[in-house]
Amino acid sequence: MALCDHDTIAGIDEAEIAAKEVGIELITGVEISTNWEGRGIHIVGLNFDKTHPKMTALLQSQKALREKRAVEIGDKLEKAGIPNAYDGAKALADGEVTRAHYARYLVQIGKVSNDGQAFKRYLGQGKSAFVKAEWADIPTAIETIHAAGGVAVIAHPLRYNMTGKWVRKLITDFKAWGGDGMEMADCGQAKDQRQMLARWAKEFDLLGSVGSDFHFPCGWVELGKNLDLVDSVIPVWEKF
Repeated sequence: MALCDHDTIAGIDEAEIAAKEVGIELITGVEISTNWEGRGIHIVGLNFDKTHPKMTALLQSQKALREKRAVEIGDKLEKAGIPNAYDGAKALADGEVTRAHYARYLVQIGKVSNDGQAFKRYLGQGKSAFVKAEWADIPTAIETIHAAGGVAVIAHPLRYNMTGKWVRKLITDFKAWGGDGMEMADCGQAKDQRQMLARWAKEFDLLGSVGSDFHFPCGWVELGKNLDLVDSVIPVWEKF
């Protein structure tokens, strides 16, 4: 099992203690935000040295970029008639402020009825409080993960609102840059999608990973459920 927070490994020490108490083998993990072809793509790092200086430097840079973006989102929400949104989101965050915290705050103050609505009305691309992220590029993420002794994986490749042609281009570039695998199973996935990803894994010689993409308890994501790989896929954990 791996805890893969966005651009931070701050929770791993606590997770290691909890995992040991219940007999779960925990490996290091992180989900690095990147920019590719004008889109935000997430690259998961697994089983790396969490103290490696290159990883530390990249995550510090990502943290600064995330904080800058969070402040700018707050400024845009203020202009949209929602004052003190940054402070409200920060009060809900145990650490870095993300769009998810803004969504929860907008629900809390009654501006929207759920998190999804917050993104559709305010936080999503093209909406009044959207701020384009300035993340690292994919080659930098892969290089850093490898330098720290880890494995680089494309997170949830079918969740970026791209056509099949664009997903294949992403996978092609990722493989050319030295990427190791991609997530091929998540809890809400259709069977035909899993089979398609398995075919691409064979075509591009990529290992298979799984992930719940679990951020908080909700009705549409179950932690650890329905994550079986297709038999033909070589699991990424065989490299550990």
